[in-house]
Amino acid sequence: MIETTVHAAVNAIGHQKPLFDAPQHKSTPKHVLKSSDLSSDEIRLVLDTAKLQKALRSKGANQIESYENRLLAMIFEKQSLRTRVSFETAIYELGGHGCYLTKNDIEMGVRESIADTARVLSNWAAMIVARLNDHNNLVELARWATVPVINALTDQDHPCQALADLLTVEEIFGKQPLKMAWIGDGNNVCNSFAVTAAKLGHEVVVCTPPGYEADASVYEFPNVTTEYVPEKAAEGAHVVSTDVWVSMGQEAETEIRQKRFAKYQVNEEIMAMAAPNAVFLHCLPAVRGLEVTEDVIDGPQSVIFQQSDNRLHAQKALMSLILDGVLA
Repeated sequence: MIETTVHAAVNAIGHQKPLFDAPQHKSTPKHVLKSSDLSSDEIRLVLDTAKLQKALRSKGANQIESYENRLLAMIFEKQSLRTRVSFETAIYELGGHGCYLTKNDIEMGVRESIADTARVLSNWAAMIVARLNDHNNLVELARWATVPVINALTDQDHPCQALADLLTVEEIFGKQPLKMAWIGDGNNVCNSFAVTAAKLGHEVVVCTPPGYEADASVYEFPNVTTEYVPEKAAEGAHVVSTDVWVSMGQEAETEIRQKRFAKYQVNEEIMAMAAPNAVFLHCLPAVRGLEVTEDVIDGPQSVIFQQSDNRLHAQKALMSLILDGVLA
């Protein structure tokens, strides 16, 4: 049944006019530096494509267009498990190759300028993925690159994580509007999660300690609200999500952050306030016993491994749509 549906979808997509026509004389490539760089329609297209490609992969079907010999340049200033492996696997399954470049390998901005790095890599790579400490450096990289640049995490945004999160939610609940509660730090992952969910029509409650709210731009969406009491934020929520209290680079703030976030732990009491069929999300890695208790993250409502698996499918869809010129 699924095979018939998948083949029908493949044929339909092959004969339909693309949802977005690439301009004939495109002056700049399609960059995805923030979640806000994708429109609601583009997010929908990425998620629907990811579902199709995931279904094909599960059947062992080799019908996803191949980008043979395409190079994906991967600039990683931060450590990574899910992001690195999912991007390398995605480009490999699309027929290309990933070139992993650490901070020690190229010392971008130190040994060689960001502008020169971008222009050199643009000669060889079909796309650049960058996981950087400073979002401003990502913007500078994209300014000089003549190939698409995708944000694989910065201090401000993590758009690929949010795409995987919403893909996971739709696999469970479908496309119906939901209430989603973010409880914890209003960090980069929170920014992307709230913006992406809001663009898809969901109600998002961002619950943080005072002074740790999400970026101000997040609250420009009318369906994103602020709350400071976790129990109120979780009330009736279909999705409860969180992240670590101390992100990479914030180690010096560990003691003060653990004190200020102590009341923002996702535990059984918080999940009891949510909808009976609510699910728990966490981008990982997690610190069990701090932002979330073991009984929640390892319990029946947790879908964190389905969520992490979907990093591959969301990113593969995003890259293939950009390489095809559908997202332009």
